[in-house]
Amino acid sequence: MSTLPLSGRVTLVTGASRGIGYASALELANAGSHIIALARTQGGLEDLDDAIKAINGECTIVPMDLKNLDGIDQLGGIINERWGRLDGLFANAGVLGEVTLAAHTTPKTWDEVITVNLAANYRIIRSLDTLMRASPAGRAVFQTSGVANSRRAYWGAYAASKAALEAFVQCYAKEVESSNLRVNLLNPGATRTAMRAKAMPGEDPDSLPKPSDIAPLVVQMLSPDYASHDTVLSYSDWAAAQN
Repeated sequence: MSTLPLSGRVTLVTGASRGIGYASALELANAGSHIIALARTQGGLEDLDDAIKAINGECTIVPMDLKNLDGIDQLGGIINERWGRLDGLFANAGVLGEVTLAAHTTPKTWDEVITVNLAANYRIIRSLDTLMRASPAGRAVFQTSGVANSRRAYWGAYAASKAALEAFVQCYAKEVESSNLRVNLLNPGATRTAMRAKAMPGEDPDSLPKPSDIAPLVVQMLSPDYASHDTVLSYSDWAAAQN
């Protein structure tokens, strides 16, 4: 019998085609979980699928744009028909929009940021709640950001989306606290990703943690023995505690 810590579990990772989502999906598969990998970019998903198969893992790829909110409902139905439950969720996908003055934020940018970062996660909870509760040890992690609380100038749309996401997820966590489902938020902090490079083009990427550095924490938070609930955990605090 396998001794892998996540053997037999099924985990959905959004934004899985690159960055933290890609690295975390690979690490989760290495720990034994079947991965449902969702992202817009089919090529990136196929690369992930190949990488997971190379370590003898299992992956189901779902090429989908999270702006397709009705598609999220359909995904819930598919997961229910195939597995009847969902053991883990890493709601990682997000968009930055534009780093600009609040008054200069275009309606198109605002709509995209709020849809992907907030509305899609609401629809994910709505669609997958019953499936996560059906797991003996459901675990959900939603990715947030320090700007949710710092209220940083020029980051208005992104900050608003993450602040609202934190509020919604923490309300949800309180609603499920008597169940087997544990719900938490993860703030990875500044990480060597394409989104960070877009936001901070003058920053030295070598000074930042890599997505693969964040991935072990994601695995820990999605493990059945992870008991914390309704928390916001930062990678920097977790990394400091490891030393």
